[in-house]
Amino acid sequence: MLAGIAARTSVRAGLRLSRPAAAPSVVGSLASRSFTSSRCIKEEVRPTSLGVFTEEEEMLRDAVKRFAADIVAPKVREMDENENMDPTIIKGLFEQGLMGIETSVDHGGAGSSFTSAIIAIEELAKIDPSVSVLCDVHNTLVNTVIRKYGTEEQCAKWLPQLSESKLGSFCLSETSSGSDAFALKTRAKKDGNDWILNGSKMWITNSYEAEIFLIFANVAPEKGYKGITCFLATKEMGVKIAKKEQKLGIRASSTCTLDFDDLRIPEENIIGGEGKGYKIAIEILNEGRIGIAAQMLGLAQGAFDKAVPYTYQRQQFGQPIGTFQGMAFQIAQAAIDIESARLLTYNAARLKEEGKSFTKEAAMAKYWSSVVAQRVAGSAIEWAGGVGFTRETGIEKYWRDSKIGAIYEGTSNIQLQTIAKFIQKEYS
Repeated sequence: MLAGIAARTSVRAGLRLSRPAAAPSVVGSLASRSFTSSRCIKEEVRPTSLGVFTEEEEMLRDAVKRFAADIVAPKVREMDENENMDPTIIKGLFEQGLMGIETSVDHGGAGSSFTSAIIAIEELAKIDPSVSVLCDVHNTLVNTVIRKYGTEEQCAKWLPQLSESKLGSFCLSETSSGSDAFALKTRAKKDGNDWILNGSKMWITNSYEAEIFLIFANVAPEKGYKGITCFLATKEMGVKIAKKEQKLGIRASSTCTLDFDDLRIPEENIIGGEGKGYKIAIEILNEGRIGIAAQMLGLAQGAFDKAVPYTYQRQQFGQPIGTFQGMAFQIAQAAIDIESARLLTYNAARLKEEGKSFTKEAAMAKYWSSVVAQRVAGSAIEWAGGVGFTRETGIEKYWRDSKIGAIYEGTSNIQLQTIAKFIQKEYS
């Protein structure tokens, strides 16, 4: 589906948020009146709002929305109750071209924009945040690492598989290295043309269904974080699932502990070079935070979309409960919060696409979207009353799913710390 869309690369240049070039000077007495100089600009590309998307991006949004409504929605409650991702959903994501959104057409992907990936993540999260995060981690972490840091040979070998059939997993966190990601204990030792990995990873998303794993291990502990290296392993090499977690939310998304016991990986599977893993992790997680922001944004909108119509159908004291001032103001505030999260998220995405600094903006988007998701999902339950508290409507699931937003890919405190450092650097 997306491969055809991808060919229309010219539309990707349609939205650029950079300021227009300075207007030419105006002769005579008008030269000092800068507000009149705009009359001399011809065919100038003007900035657009953050709600404007390319034709390709709008087509993608419509396609993902249909897939989520027709294929994902009927299976959401069953997957949540069973704490298991339906294999047909994963298969459908691949068939729809949603597992290689930024990957080039030559490597089996769609060749679309980063914002396109963010759109897909948001739309999936409106229906099921579990499916959304599966797509998110695969696209914004696994695919991006290989595409950005892999050799031509590695890209040619692995990206087509990741675009067409094999799910990827990003393995960084450990028992002793959560927020302090570089305190990891997994070790790798050279053995001829191979590396032998020993250690374990915790809280690894997609790991139960994944066939390709990016594993971060230290090849030179005496060098500290400068010894961290990224290895690519396949399930067949001997990656072991030690435990599948039972979670409060995003239950259909697998989260497992992985064990590596003398896991043998060929040297050719080092991604980005020996000792470069720390650089890869830092840069990729910044991008990944925009993905989580999109997931939380979609979640908040999904909860809002389910609960608000009910408030205009349910009547008490002779009028719809949503029309009482107390309720109406809550709904209005939630709409404002969602829109502010959306603007932060898409601003960060566009900055990333333009090659500009986006670390602070990504942290802001991730932090605020997580706050909004919890706030709106919690309010949605209350708006629907007893009905919202039951599992039948699915509203309560959004609240359970929202809690993870403040935890993974950098806790809310880590985001605030990141933002504060930028502010301190700017003003001190």
